[in-house]
Amino acid sequence: MNLKQRFAILFTSFVAVILLISSASIYLLYGTYRQEDYYNRVAVEGSDVYRLFREMKSSGKGSLSESLLRMHNKPLVNEKFYILDSLGRLIFTLSNNHKVDFPLLNLKRIKKIGTYRFTDENEQQHVIQYKADTQLYVLISGLDRVGFLKLKTLRFILAGVFIGALFLTAIMSFLFVNEAIKPIVRLSNQMKQTNELNLSERIEVRPARDEINAIAKNFNAMLERLKLAFEFQKSFVQHASHELRTPLAIMLSQTESALNTTYDIDGYKSVLASLKEDQQQLIELTNSLLLISQYEKLSFFPEWPYLRIDELLYETITAAQKSFPNIQLEVNFTEIPKCVESLLVKGNDSLLKSAFFNLIKNAYHYSLDQAVKIYINPLPNAVQIQMDNTGKQIEASEINKIMIPFFRGGNAYQKKGYGLGLSIVSRIITIHKGEVSYTALGADINRFVIDLPTKQNDRV
Repeated sequence: MNLKQRFAILFTSFVAVILLISSASIYLLYGTYRQEDYYNRVAVEGSDVYRLFREMKSSGKGSLSESLLRMHNKPLVNEKFYILDSLGRLIFTLSNNHKVDFPLLNLKRIKKIGTYRFTDENEQQHVIQYKADTQLYVLISGLDRVGFLKLKTLRFILAGVFIGALFLTAIMSFLFVNEAIKPIVRLSNQMKQTNELNLSERIEVRPARDEINAIAKNFNAMLERLKLAFEFQKSFVQHASHELRTPLAIMLSQTESALNTTYDIDGYKSVLASLKEDQQQLIELTNSLLLISQYEKLSFFPEWPYLRIDELLYETITAAQKSFPNIQLEVNFTEIPKCVESLLVKGNDSLLKSAFFNLIKNAYHYSLDQAVKIYINPLPNAVQIQMDNTGKQIEASEINKIMIPFFRGGNAYQKKGYGLGLSIVSRIITIHKGEVSYTALGADINRFVIDLPTKQNDRV
């Protein structure tokens, strides 16, 4: 059974229960009303006959029964009328049977409550009234044949309405569910057809604000993310292949040249030194590719310890000075931290050091004076690290692309590199729930800014 049939049957079942409860309630309420109404009619009938009985008795007429029957020309169906004295003895009846056709009565209780009524197994309704002024008991009964016929007719009407409404509901529910589920069917068909070759196709989203359109929007957003991911992967593979091919081709060319040429010792040393340089570049490129691949799988761990950001920077600066002896580094606080917690960042020390090192390295290589200025700016819920260098600035049209692997701006054409450093930095900072951005300031100053949440932010 598919989803459409389950929804239609479920909806029809709910409506069937509602119709059944409604029909039963109408039938029971009308049955109660009929019974109460007929009890009132029987009581009124008894009072009328009793009044006639007293009037005719006071007039001294001989045959009260015949006189009453002549005056009382519209009796109840199966009407029986009895008058008992205070001891329960029959003193008057309209029927020829002078035996009281009533079950055993508790006259004391009837005298106390005034009126007693009940229905026997034959649906005959009985009313017994105690007349305090004469100390007599009036017993009258009748059968509500018209009421039972109406109740029977109502039963057939309700049954017909129930069956017809249920049939109509079943048809309407299938039509409604079929219309309502169309977007899901389209979504399913789109999922079947979606592959890496047609990620540009989208599901139609209607203006209505409902769950189906929300699913369609989310699915379209997912397709957009997948499209970007596939394009990124395709671009990454193409660039990686290109970057790897270049040093390998150079190394192969140098090796073939060395094999086809006779060099002296110094010549061979020169070839080997050149091959060593190419190999180092190849190792550096391979390591960067491995780092990016590993960082794509990493995520934030709540169990990471809190680290002092200034200590991490000083350790990274020490490592950078060993790698770049000519570098000129300067570290300053924009303001004195109000508390130690404003410098505590939850994270992985090796990853953060790697991000800082890549930024320092990038600033050093692209600076005109090999100088890098670092500013630590404690904020209310974050800590900000600013790295400035003086050099050729990145074009405004290229700023949004500098974090893409293998992308190199116009200011990097004369420099060696692969365009992977900033991608690594961006991924590491993102893992730590931070942000990294670039701003071109006046006087050819390039500024990279890192914002990381601190321990203060975790308590907010």
